Amino acid sequence: MVTLNKIYTRTGDAGTTRLASGAEVSKTDARVSAYGTVDELNAVIGVARMHSGQNDRIDAMLGRIQNELFDLGADLATPLEPAPKWEALRIIASQVERLEQEIDWMNESLKPLDSFILPGGAPLATYLHLARTVCRRAEREAVRLIESGEKVNDEAV
Repeated sequence: MVTLNKIYTRTGDAGTTRLASGAEVSKTDARVSAYGTVDELNAVIGVARMHSGQNDRIDAMLGRIQNELFDLGADLATPLEPAPKWEALRIIASQVERLEQEIDWMNESLKPLDSFILPGGAPLATYLHLARTVCRRAEREAVRLIESGEKVNDEAV
């Protein structure tokens, strides 16, 4: 459990922040962009959940995904090298597999798509479309982090 006594620190006022490892980096660093976009995705899913009350299974699934997005942010905020002196929180294959199974479950009742779907309709669907686009950006940011020469947990990507 993380305890936050203060939400602001003013330590980043000069344009830098600290990774989970303690290393100081620019707020524009590729790693910060990657986990920052994951944080944004988590917030969008939170908005979507405001409209998921009619379906307990979907709401519970989205709540678990939000918790796992915090895990993903911690994974991305902790460089693989140098290896941390503690056991870092890392995304594991079973988390990815469960997410894929849930996607398959949601797609079972749908007809195959023959064109792209315009975002809109019900509020839950609309916010989940927004979450999808932010998720894709988070994926691109993780790939950019790798392309910058950093090593990243494969499951995190």
